[in-house]
Amino acid sequence: MPKQEKPLLIKRYASRRLYNTETSDYVTLEDIAAFIRDGREVQIIDLKSGDDLTRQYLLQIIAEHESRGENVLPVNVLNDLVRSYMIPGGGMMPQFLQSSFEMLRESQSKMMENMNAMNPMSQMPGFEAMQAQQQAFLKAMTGGLSGNWSGPGKDDEDNPESKEDLDEIKKQLAELQQKLSKLN
Repeated sequence: MPKQEKPLLIKRYASRRLYNTETSDYVTLEDIAAFIRDGREVQIIDLKSGDDLTRQYLLQIIAEHESRGENVLPVNVLNDLVRSYMIPGGGMMPQFLQSSFEMLRESQSKMMENMNAMNPMSQMPGFEAMQAQQQAFLKAMTGGLSGNWSGPGKDDEDNPESKEDLDEIKKQLAELQQKLSKLN
C-alpha cells in the first residue's frame, strides 16, 4: 500500500468535536483508529490554539482499547514506559520503541518483497492465493504494526467485500488443491 505523503488533518473544535478536513465531517476516536489501521498518518490540531494534540489522542485510543479488555501492550511494557518517564530526559525507551517498530515494519516489507521478487513459485497456479494467505498471516502476527490491522473488526462481519475476498481465496485454494492432486 502506498504511504500518504502528508498526514490526514483532524481539527479539534472548542466543543471537543473532531473534524476531518478531507471529508468535511466529524469523526470519532474509533474513526481515527480506523484511519491509522488503514495506513494513514493523522495529525490532530486544536483549532483555537494550534497545539498539536496527536499524541494525546493516540494515547487515548490505546487507553480505550485497554479499558475494553483488548490488551494492546503487556503490563511489563507499560511498567517500563512509566519508568522511562521517571528518568530525567525520558531515558532510552521512546527511541528504542521507535527503532523496534521501524525494524519490524522494514522486515515485514522486505519479506513481502522477497515473496514477490523472482520467485519461481510465482509461476505455479494458485500462487496468488497462497501469497494472500501469507500476507494475512503476517498482518495477524504483527497485530497491524505495519499500519494495517489484520483481524476482523466489528464491521467486517457484515462487510460484503470481506466475504467476497474470503470466497475468492477459498476458490483459488480449491483450484490449487485440484491442480496439485492432478500432478500426483
